Amino acid sequence: MKKIVMTGGGTSGHVTPNIALIPELKALGYHIEYIGSKNGMEKQLIEAEGIPYHSISTGKLRRYFSLENFADAFRVMGGLTQSVSLMRKIRPDIVFSKGGFVSCPVVWAAWLCGIPVVIHESDITPGLTNKLSMPFARKVCYTFPESKSHIPQEKGVLTGIPIRKSLLEGNRAEGRMICGFEDNKPTLLVIGGSQGAVRINEAVRKSLGRLMKDFNICHICGKGNVDDQYRSVKGYKQFEYIREELPHLFALADIVVSRAGATTLFELLALKKPSLLIPLSRQASRGDQILNAESFRKQGFSMVLPEEELTPDTLADRAKTLFEKRQEYRKAMERSGRTNGTREVVRVIEETYQLKHARRGEGLES
Repeated sequence: MKKIVMTGGGTSGHVTPNIALIPELKALGYHIEYIGSKNGMEKQLIEAEGIPYHSISTGKLRRYFSLENFADAFRVMGGLTQSVSLMRKIRPDIVFSKGGFVSCPVVWAAWLCGIPVVIHESDITPGLTNKLSMPFARKVCYTFPESKSHIPQEKGVLTGIPIRKSLLEGNRAEGRMICGFEDNKPTLLVIGGSQGAVRINEAVRKSLGRLMKDFNICHICGKGNVDDQYRSVKGYKQFEYIREELPHLFALADIVVSRAGATTLFELLALKKPSLLIPLSRQASRGDQILNAESFRKQGFSMVLPEEELTPDTLADRAKTLFEKRQEYRKAMERSGRTNGTREVVRVIEETYQLKHARRGEGLES
Protein backbone atom coordinates (compact mmCIF):
# COMPACT_ATOMS: atom_id res chain seq x y z
CA MET A 1 0.00 0.00 0.00
CA LYS A 2 1.23 3.48 -0.86
CA LYS A 3 1.50 5.76 2.17
CA ILE A 4 1.58 9.53 2.31
CA VAL A 5 1.85 11.90 5.25
CA MET A 6 0.28 15.32 4.76
CA THR A 7 0.97 18.39 6.88
CA GLY A 8 0.02 22.04 7.06
CA GLY A 9 -1.94 24.27 9.36
CA GLY A 10 -2.53 27.55 11.09
CA THR A 11 -5.15 28.93 8.70
CA SER A 12 -7.73 27.34 6.42
CA GLY A 13 -5.55 28.27 3.44
CA HIS A 14 -2.99 25.76 4.68
CA VAL A 15 -5.57 23.01 5.19
CA THR A 16 -8.36 23.16 2.59
CA PRO A 17 -6.01 22.44 -0.36
CA ASN A 18 -4.92 19.28 1.46
CA ILE A 19 -8.57 18.34 1.91
CA ALA A 20 -9.07 18.82 -1.83
CA LEU A 21 -6.29 16.31 -2.52
CA ILE A 22 -7.57 13.57 -0.22
CA PRO A 23 -10.22 11.99 -2.53
CA GLU A 24 -7.82 11.96 -5.50
CA LEU A 25 -5.01 10.40 -3.47
CA LYS A 26 -7.34 7.76 -2.05
CA ALA A 27 -8.46 6.91 -5.58
CA LEU A 28 -4.81 6.23 -6.45
CA GLY A 29 -4.50 3.84 -3.53
CA TYR A 30 -2.75 6.04 -0.99
CA HIS A 31 -3.18 5.50 2.73
CA ILE A 32 -3.16 9.01 4.21
CA GLU A 33 -2.12 10.19 7.66
CA TYR A 34 -1.80 13.80 8.84
CA ILE A 35 0.63 15.57 11.15
CA GLY A 36 -0.49 18.89 12.61
CA SER A 37 -0.53 20.98 15.76
CA LYS A 38 -2.32 20.03 18.95
CA ASN A 39 -4.75 22.95 19.01
CA GLY A 40 -4.76 24.28 15.44
CA MET A 41 -7.87 24.48 13.27
CA GLU A 42 -6.42 21.73 11.05
CA LYS A 43 -7.12 19.09 13.72
CA GLN A 44 -10.88 19.49 13.57
CA LEU A 45 -10.97 19.85 9.78
CA ILE A 46 -8.84 16.78 9.10
CA GLU A 47 -10.47 14.52 11.68
CA ALA A 48 -13.81 15.35 10.04
CA GLU A 49 -12.40 13.73 6.88
CA GLY A 50 -11.72 10.48 8.75
CA ILE A 51 -7.95 10.77 8.35
CA PRO A 52 -5.65 9.56 11.19
CA TYR A 53 -4.27 12.69 12.87
CA HIS A 54 -1.03 13.03 14.84
CA SER A 55 -0.26 16.11 16.96
CA ILE A 56 3.23 17.52 17.48
CA SER A 57 4.69 20.38 19.47
CA THR A 58 4.84 23.60 17.46
CA GLY A 59 6.45 26.99 17.74
CA LYS A 60 5.82 30.08 15.68
CA LEU A 61 8.55 31.05 13.20
CA ARG A 62 9.09 34.80 13.36
CA ARG A 63 11.06 37.18 11.15
CA TYR A 64 11.57 39.63 14.00
CA PHE A 65 13.25 39.53 17.41
CA SER A 66 11.09 38.34 20.27
CA LEU A 67 11.88 36.69 23.59
CA GLU A 68 9.27 34.10 22.65
CA ASN A 69 11.60 32.94 19.86
CA PHE A 70 13.77 31.19 22.43
CA ALA A 71 10.92 29.17 23.93
CA ASP A 72 9.50 28.44 20.48
CA ALA A 73 12.88 27.14 19.31
CA PHE A 74 12.63 24.39 21.92
CA ARG A 75 9.05 23.66 20.83
CA VAL A 76 10.16 23.34 17.20
CA MET A 77 12.98 20.97 18.20
CA GLY A 78 10.45 18.97 20.22
CA GLY A 79 8.23 18.84 17.14
CA LEU A 80 11.19 17.63 15.07
CA THR A 81 11.90 14.80 17.52
CA GLN A 82 8.22 13.81 17.52
CA SER A 83 8.09 13.97 13.72
CA VAL A 84 11.11 11.70 13.33
CA SER A 85 9.43 9.20 15.65
CA LEU A 86 6.23 9.38 13.60
CA MET A 87 8.13 8.88 10.33
CA ARG A 88 9.68 5.72 11.71
CA LYS A 89 6.29 4.52 12.94
CA ILE A 90 4.18 5.36 9.87
CA ARG A 91 6.94 4.70 7.31
CA PRO A 92 5.39 6.87 4.57
CA ASP A 93 6.56 6.73 0.97
CA ILE A 94 6.21 10.49 0.57
CA VAL A 95 5.36 13.64 2.53
CA PHE A 96 3.28 16.53 1.19
CA SER A 97 3.45 19.89 2.96
CA LYS A 98 1.08 22.79 2.42
CA GLY A 99 2.95 25.12 4.76
CA GLY A 100 2.21 26.87 8.02
CA PHE A 101 4.67 26.79 10.91
CA VAL A 102 3.67 23.26 11.97
CA SER A 103 5.06 21.82 8.74
CA CYS A 104 8.76 22.69 9.11
CA PRO A 105 9.63 19.97 11.65
CA VAL A 106 7.70 17.43 9.56
CA VAL A 107 9.62 18.31 6.38
CA TRP A 108 12.98 18.24 8.18
CA ALA A 109 12.14 14.88 9.78
CA ALA A 110 11.19 13.39 6.42
CA TRP A 111 14.51 14.51 4.95
CA LEU A 112 16.43 13.04 7.89
CA CYS A 113 14.60 9.74 7.34
CA GLY A 114 15.22 9.73 3.57
CA ILE A 115 11.56 10.28 2.66
CA PRO A 116 10.92 12.48 -0.39
CA VAL A 117 8.99 15.69 0.21
CA VAL A 118 6.74 17.73 -2.08
CA ILE A 119 5.73 21.17 -0.83
CA HIS A 120 3.23 23.69 -2.14
CA GLU A 121 3.55 27.48 -2.09
CA SER A 122 0.33 29.45 -2.49
CA ASP A 123 1.58 33.02 -2.56
CA ILE A 124 3.75 34.84 -5.08
CA THR A 125 6.70 35.04 -2.69
CA PRO A 126 7.41 32.06 -0.43
CA GLY A 127 6.64 32.39 3.25
CA LEU A 128 9.27 31.78 5.90
CA THR A 129 8.16 28.19 6.50
CA ASN A 130 8.53 27.23 2.87
CA LYS A 131 11.83 29.08 2.57
CA LEU A 132 13.14 26.90 5.38
CA SER A 133 11.59 23.79 3.83
CA MET A 134 12.63 24.19 0.18
CA PRO A 135 16.21 22.90 0.59
CA PHE A 136 14.79 19.61 1.86
CA ALA A 137 12.11 19.14 -0.81
CA ARG A 138 12.28 17.22 -4.06
CA LYS A 139 9.61 19.35 -5.74
CA VAL A 140 7.99 22.71 -5.04
CA CYS A 141 4.54 23.24 -6.51
CA TYR A 142 3.60 26.90 -6.94
CA THR A 143 0.49 28.86 -7.82
CA PHE A 144 1.33 32.17 -9.49
CA PRO A 145 3.53 32.40 -12.61
CA GLU A 146 5.36 35.26 -10.87
CA SER A 147 6.65 32.80 -8.24
CA LYS A 148 9.03 31.10 -10.66
CA SER A 149 11.93 33.44 -9.91
CA HIS A 150 11.70 32.69 -6.17
CA ILE A 151 11.96 28.90 -6.47
CA PRO A 152 14.91 26.70 -7.53
CA GLN A 153 14.46 26.01 -11.23
CA GLU A 154 15.07 22.27 -10.95
CA LYS A 155 12.41 21.92 -8.24
CA GLY A 156 9.63 24.28 -9.28
CA VAL A 157 6.40 23.12 -10.95
CA LEU A 158 3.54 25.53 -11.77
CA THR A 159 0.39 23.68 -10.66
CA GLY A 160 -2.14 26.15 -9.30
CA ILE A 161 -3.96 25.44 -6.04
CA PRO A 162 -5.97 22.28 -5.30
CA ILE A 163 -9.64 23.17 -4.95
CA ARG A 164 -12.29 21.00 -3.34
CA LYS A 165 -14.53 19.46 -5.98
CA SER A 166 -17.57 20.03 -3.76
CA LEU A 167 -16.97 23.78 -3.94
CA LEU A 168 -17.92 23.68 -7.62
CA GLU A 169 -21.21 21.86 -6.97
CA GLY A 170 -23.21 24.50 -5.09
CA ASN A 171 -26.86 25.29 -5.69
CA ARG A 172 -28.01 28.91 -5.89
CA ALA A 173 -31.53 28.17 -4.61
CA GLU A 174 -30.09 26.27 -1.66
CA GLY A 175 -27.84 29.23 -0.86
CA ARG A 176 -30.82 31.60 -0.90
CA MET A 177 -32.70 29.30 1.49
CA ILE A 178 -29.71 29.08 3.88
CA CYS A 179 -29.54 32.87 4.03
CA GLY A 180 -33.29 33.33 4.25
CA PHE A 181 -33.36 35.94 1.50
CA GLU A 182 -36.92 36.56 0.33
CA ASP A 183 -36.40 38.68 -2.79
CA ASN A 184 -34.33 38.33 -5.95
CA LYS A 185 -31.84 41.13 -5.39
CA PRO A 186 -28.22 40.30 -6.35
CA THR A 187 -26.15 38.82 -3.54
CA LEU A 188 -22.92 40.29 -2.21
CA LEU A 189 -20.81 37.68 -0.39
CA VAL A 190 -18.27 39.03 2.14
CA ILE A 191 -15.44 36.72 3.25
CA GLY A 192 -13.00 37.90 5.90
CA GLY A 193 -10.94 34.70 5.96
CA SER A 194 -10.95 31.92 8.57
CA GLN A 195 -9.79 34.38 11.24
CA GLY A 196 -12.26 37.10 10.26
CA ALA A 197 -11.37 40.70 9.37
CA VAL A 198 -12.38 43.36 11.87
CA ARG A 199 -11.89 46.36 9.55
CA ILE A 200 -13.89 44.77 6.74
CA ASN A 201 -16.64 43.74 9.17
CA GLU A 202 -16.91 47.30 10.49
CA ALA A 203 -16.95 48.85 7.01
CA VAL A 204 -19.64 46.44 5.80
CA ARG A 205 -21.93 47.15 8.74
CA LYS A 206 -21.45 50.91 8.52
CA SER A 207 -22.29 50.81 4.79
CA LEU A 208 -25.36 48.56 5.07
CA GLY A 209 -27.69 51.46 4.36
CA ARG A 210 -26.11 51.98 0.94
CA LEU A 211 -25.24 48.38 0.10
CA MET A 212 -28.67 46.97 0.84
CA LYS A 213 -30.31 49.27 -1.69
CA ASP A 214 -28.70 47.10 -4.37
CA PHE A 215 -27.78 43.81 -2.68
CA ASN A 216 -28.68 41.11 -0.25
CA ILE A 217 -25.56 40.54 1.86
CA CYS A 218 -24.15 37.24 3.08
CA HIS A 219 -21.38 38.05 5.56
CA ILE A 220 -18.88 35.43 6.80
CA CYS A 221 -17.35 37.48 9.59
CA GLY A 222 -15.16 35.09 11.59
CA LYS A 223 -15.42 33.38 14.96
CA GLY A 224 -16.86 35.62 17.65
CA ASN A 225 -17.60 38.44 15.20
CA VAL A 226 -21.36 38.09 14.73
CA ASP A 227 -23.04 41.33 15.82
CA ASP A 228 -26.35 40.58 17.56
CA GLN A 229 -27.88 43.97 16.77
CA TYR A 230 -28.05 42.99 13.08
CA ARG A 231 -29.52 39.49 13.50
CA SER A 232 -33.04 40.59 12.56
CA VAL A 233 -32.09 42.75 9.57
CA LYS A 234 -33.78 41.32 6.47
CA GLY A 235 -31.44 40.82 3.55
CA TYR A 236 -28.34 40.66 5.78
CA LYS A 237 -27.18 37.24 7.04
CA GLN A 238 -24.13 36.73 9.26
CA PHE A 239 -22.10 33.55 9.76
CA GLU A 240 -19.05 33.00 11.96
CA TYR A 241 -17.58 30.29 9.76
CA ILE A 242 -19.05 28.15 7.00
CA ARG A 243 -17.93 24.76 5.78
CA GLU A 244 -20.58 22.39 4.41
CA GLU A 245 -22.83 25.20 3.13
CA LEU A 246 -20.05 27.23 1.49
CA PRO A 247 -20.55 25.84 -2.06
CA HIS A 248 -24.17 26.99 -1.95
CA LEU A 249 -23.22 30.47 -0.74
CA PHE A 250 -20.66 30.77 -3.53
CA ALA A 251 -23.31 29.69 -6.05
CA LEU A 252 -25.63 32.38 -4.69
CA ALA A 253 -23.03 35.16 -4.86
CA ASP A 254 -23.04 37.58 -7.79
CA ILE A 255 -19.95 39.42 -6.52
CA VAL A 256 -17.57 38.83 -3.61
CA VAL A 257 -15.67 41.07 -1.19
CA SER A 258 -12.68 39.23 0.22
CA ARG A 259 -9.20 39.29 1.65
CA ALA A 260 -6.56 38.16 -0.83
CA GLY A 261 -5.31 34.84 0.50
CA ALA A 262 -4.22 32.71 -2.45
CA THR A 263 -6.55 29.78 -1.72
CA THR A 264 -9.63 32.01 -1.72
CA LEU A 265 -8.47 33.82 -4.88
CA PHE A 266 -8.14 30.63 -6.87
CA GLU A 267 -11.46 29.35 -5.57
CA LEU A 268 -13.03 32.56 -6.88
CA LEU A 269 -11.21 32.10 -10.19
CA ALA A 270 -12.44 28.53 -10.58
CA LEU A 271 -15.98 29.68 -9.80
CA LYS A 272 -15.69 32.76 -12.07
CA LYS A 273 -16.80 35.10 -9.30
CA PRO A 274 -15.90 38.81 -9.76
CA SER A 275 -14.30 40.09 -6.58
CA LEU A 276 -13.30 43.22 -4.71
CA LEU A 277 -10.10 42.34 -2.88
CA ILE A 278 -9.03 44.09 0.33
CA PRO A 279 -5.60 42.62 1.09
CA LEU A 280 -4.03 42.70 4.52
CA SER A 281 -1.78 45.75 4.84
CA ARG A 282 1.99 45.48 5.22
CA GLN A 283 1.57 46.59 8.83
CA ALA A 284 -0.42 43.42 9.53
CA SER A 285 1.40 40.94 7.27
CA ARG A 286 4.49 40.35 5.17
CA GLY A 287 2.68 41.84 2.17
CA ASP A 288 1.90 38.59 0.35
CA GLN A 289 -1.80 39.43 -0.01
CA ILE A 290 -0.95 42.75 -1.63
CA LEU A 291 1.11 40.96 -4.30
CA ASN A 292 -1.59 38.32 -4.78
CA ALA A 293 -4.28 40.97 -5.25
CA GLU A 294 -2.15 42.99 -7.68
CA SER A 295 -1.59 39.90 -9.82
CA PHE A 296 -5.34 39.30 -10.06
CA ARG A 297 -5.98 42.98 -10.79
CA LYS A 298 -3.47 42.99 -13.65
CA GLN A 299 -5.06 39.88 -15.14
CA GLY A 300 -8.49 41.50 -15.03
CA PHE A 301 -9.97 39.06 -12.50
CA SER A 302 -10.55 41.46 -9.60
CA MET A 303 -10.78 45.02 -8.35
CA VAL A 304 -8.52 46.01 -5.45
CA LEU A 305 -9.26 48.34 -2.54
CA PRO A 306 -6.18 48.88 -0.31
CA GLU A 307 -7.01 48.57 3.37
CA GLU A 308 -5.67 52.09 3.94
CA GLU A 309 -8.42 53.39 1.64
CA LEU A 310 -11.21 51.27 3.13
CA THR A 311 -14.19 53.30 4.37
CA PRO A 312 -17.92 52.58 4.28
CA ASP A 313 -18.22 54.88 1.25
CA THR A 314 -15.28 53.44 -0.74
CA LEU A 315 -16.57 49.94 -0.05
CA ALA A 316 -20.08 50.76 -1.26
CA ASP A 317 -18.81 52.65 -4.32
CA ARG A 318 -16.41 49.89 -5.42
CA ALA A 319 -18.98 47.14 -4.85
CA LYS A 320 -21.48 48.96 -7.07
CA THR A 321 -18.85 49.49 -9.80
CA LEU A 322 -17.77 45.85 -9.61
CA PHE A 323 -21.34 44.66 -10.05
CA GLU A 324 -21.88 46.95 -13.05
CA LYS A 325 -18.71 45.57 -14.70
CA ARG A 326 -19.09 41.98 -13.52
CA GLN A 327 -19.35 40.51 -17.03
CA GLU A 328 -15.96 41.98 -17.99
CA TYR A 329 -14.33 40.24 -15.04
CA ARG A 330 -16.09 36.94 -15.76
CA LYS A 331 -14.91 36.99 -19.37
CA ALA A 332 -11.30 37.62 -18.27
CA MET A 333 -11.48 34.65 -15.91
CA GLU A 334 -12.97 32.44 -18.61
CA ARG A 335 -10.20 33.42 -21.03
CA SER A 336 -7.50 32.52 -18.52
CA GLY A 337 -8.19 28.80 -18.80
CA ARG A 338 -6.90 28.36 -15.23
CA THR A 339 -9.12 26.30 -12.98
CA ASN A 340 -8.42 23.58 -10.43
CA GLY A 341 -4.82 22.65 -9.56
CA THR A 342 -5.75 19.36 -7.89
CA ARG A 343 -4.85 17.14 -10.83
CA GLU A 344 -1.48 18.82 -11.39
CA VAL A 345 -0.44 18.58 -7.73
CA VAL A 346 -1.46 14.92 -7.58
CA ARG A 347 0.58 14.30 -10.73
CA VAL A 348 3.68 15.77 -9.06
CA ILE A 349 3.11 13.65 -5.95
CA GLU A 350 2.65 10.47 -8.02
CA GLU A 351 5.70 11.15 -10.18
CA THR A 352 7.82 11.73 -7.07
CA TYR A 353 6.53 8.48 -5.58
CA GLN A 354 7.26 6.56 -8.78
CA LEU A 355 10.76 8.04 -9.03
CA LYS A 356 11.54 6.99 -5.46
CA HIS A 357 10.52 3.41 -6.16
CA ALA A 358 12.38 3.33 -9.46
CA ARG A 359 15.53 4.42 -7.64
CA ARG A 360 14.89 1.89 -4.89
CA GLY A 361 14.64 -0.81 -7.54
CA GLU A 362 18.00 0.30 -8.92
CA GLY A 363 19.51 0.26 -5.42
CA LEU A 364 19.93 4.07 -5.31
CA GLU A 365 17.64 4.58 -2.32
CA SER A 366 17.10 2.55 0.80
